[in-house]
Amino acid sequence: MDGIESLNELLDAAGLGAAAKTKTRTVLNRIWLQPRPELEDFANRGIEVYKLNPDVPIAALSWGMAIVTYPFFGKVAELVGRLSALQGDCASAEVHRRMSEFYGEREGTYRMTNMVLQSQASWGAIDRVEKGKRLVRRPPIRITNSHAIAWLAEAALRYTRKAISVAGLPTMAVIYPVALGDQPLAYLVSNSPNLELRSEGSSNAVVALRETI
Repeated sequence: MDGIESLNELLDAAGLGAAAKTKTRTVLNRIWLQPRPELEDFANRGIEVYKLNPDVPIAALSWGMAIVTYPFFGKVAELVGRLSALQGDCASAEVHRRMSEFYGEREGTYRMTNMVLQSQASWGAIDRVEKGKRLVRRPPIRITNSHAIAWLAEAALRYTRKAISVAGLPTMAVIYPVALGDQPLAYLVSNSPNLELRSEGSSNAVVALRETI
């Protein structure tokens, strides 16, 4: 079975509507089947994680690929995650305002932000309520597989392009729909060939990509 057939089977199993299935197929094709050359190895390792551990939700892995493939998607995710961190919801107008500060107050920025918000809703990360005026977080996807956790941590690092504290990994705004299990993250990081654990000061451990991207 080739990649397209496998993708179609996954989408059929997800029970999406026709329009959502078409949009999702387009995005997943770009992030999984035809990634940018510099992301091919990362994508292949994500696919390998799923093949060896099919209980890992494909939505969580696809989120990781989306934030590294599309910086715009990642920025919307980061803003939604940050703005909804305390109360579990936020105003969509605030997300639009912040995106306009980064990308300019253009019609295209508003339209693309709205499309990303709809995609995140279709993927089960948020509910758009009050006619889309408010964004409410849905329960996070809990990831317990160590290889998936390390891969998602790498995705977050590839998006941020800087080292982050190990303690801050579980609450990174850009991966807000994912809960990184209960395993000691410092241990998982230290065992990953793609991540590097560093000490900054006497009590602060940070994680960084082992290779510069």
